[in-house]
Amino acid sequence: MNKQSLIKGTVVLGLAGIISKFLGLFFRWPLQMLIGDEGVGYYQMSFPLYMFFIAAASGIPVAVSKMVSERNAVGDYEGIVQVLRKSILLMFILGTGFTAVLLIFSNPIIHFLKWDRKSYYSLVAIAFAPMFISIMSAFRGFFQGLQNMNYTAVSQIIEQIGRVIVGVGLAYLLLPRGIEYSAGGAAMGAAAGGLFGGIYLIIKYFHVRKEIDIFKVEDNRDILSRLLYIAVPISLGAAVSSIMSLIDSALVPQKLLEAGFTYKNAAILYGQLTGKAFIMINVPLTVSAALCSSLMPIIAESHILNRNSDVMNKVDLAFKLSMVIAIPSMLGLYTLAYPILDLIFPGQSAGSSILQYSALSIPFIILVQTSTAVLQGIGHYIRPVFNLSLGCIVKIIITLFLVPIPWINIYGAILGSTAGYGLTCVLNILFLTKRLKININYFETMIKPAFASIFMIIAVVIIYLYVYNYTVSIRVACFLGMISGLIIYVPLVIVFGIFKYDYIKHRFLRK
Repeated sequence: MNKQSLIKGTVVLGLAGIISKFLGLFFRWPLQMLIGDEGVGYYQMSFPLYMFFIAAASGIPVAVSKMVSERNAVGDYEGIVQVLRKSILLMFILGTGFTAVLLIFSNPIIHFLKWDRKSYYSLVAIAFAPMFISIMSAFRGFFQGLQNMNYTAVSQIIEQIGRVIVGVGLAYLLLPRGIEYSAGGAAMGAAAGGLFGGIYLIIKYFHVRKEIDIFKVEDNRDILSRLLYIAVPISLGAAVSSIMSLIDSALVPQKLLEAGFTYKNAAILYGQLTGKAFIMINVPLTVSAALCSSLMPIIAESHILNRNSDVMNKVDLAFKLSMVIAIPSMLGLYTLAYPILDLIFPGQSAGSSILQYSALSIPFIILVQTSTAVLQGIGHYIRPVFNLSLGCIVKIIITLFLVPIPWINIYGAILGSTAGYGLTCVLNILFLTKRLKININYFETMIKPAFASIFMIIAVVIIYLYVYNYTVSIRVACFLGMISGLIIYVPLVIVFGIFKYDYIKHRFLRK
């Protein structure tokens, strides 16, 4: 199987992620129209628990990616199959176990977190997803470790198609029974997507087995202990990250009630935060996650082969790419928050100010993702967990104190998340630069992308206003403004010397 360069792997997974997000609009649009902010609030209350499982189990596919990459680098093809077998066993145990816990303890969970009782159906429906997502994730880690992102990319698109068709279909069919039932039907789409994506990857795995000519594999118990050694701290770190979302689902609705909001209004505000703002900022985070998925096995391979200069080059490239993604995304979502929501959710555009302030956290989150991937690639698993835990503590403190204040309300949660990720970002970078003994060129990495992004957003605003004055259509002006921004930004990256043509030619097309 041919390996892909860092940039090619990032582009493949990034495009797949963007396509998946676009397909996700065909989930969000009808869902928003069918059940509104209130119903989306019920759906989103259970979603952080599902994401907690994804985070808690995420260490295993990352460990698979690292271990497969290391074994593939030295030609140990039997070893990569052994790694996959053990990972499937672990993921199956975790997935079915988590499904059982959610189904058995659904009512106590709702009571403990003080959710609205109408969120029960969403929680029960989404409980089935971990069984299927777990197996699919193990295979994704396997293919990422081989440094070929095509299969993972296709599986993401298949997963999203299954989620849209099944989720929206059930939401529509169950709507006559009530908004809460419809929200539960939508949550069932996650399980269907995992099933379809997993089937595709299993089929492709047998093709790869035939290609590497490995059919009989001996058992190796040492692999299981190595998997757990790598996976546990990574999972803890990811779990801490997802706890930030759980904190919001547990604390924000309660604290909004303390601020004087009704149950319904609290659900609406929470729906706008998680069902709109988070959805939009997750688009650039999807591209960043693609970068990290490509970066981890490449860094791991260079590190195990003692190619230190190659590690340095990949770190420099990764941070540049991170800021090229993060800064224009932040400025675009902040400046065009209302038009974007009006374009994506016609007639349901409330919550634009929530999106604006949420967008400010994008650079910090992306830098945390990138620095964590680098640290994990060179074998430092505990430090990112420790740093993120400190950020989580900051998040909790700020949320507890600010959300109950009536004039701050939901924005206290946004400020808490931004501060938490900001602290984690600084701590990660300080540790990374000290451990690798490198000096990050902040002018090249951050200032230049910032200048290019500012010029781009000025052009976008001018184009938006011109088109709006001509068409008197916010949606048309927003769409053309965003397309123009993308077209303008790419040459600006070259003009400002962020990436020179020769650099692109020789670095982007090679590993």
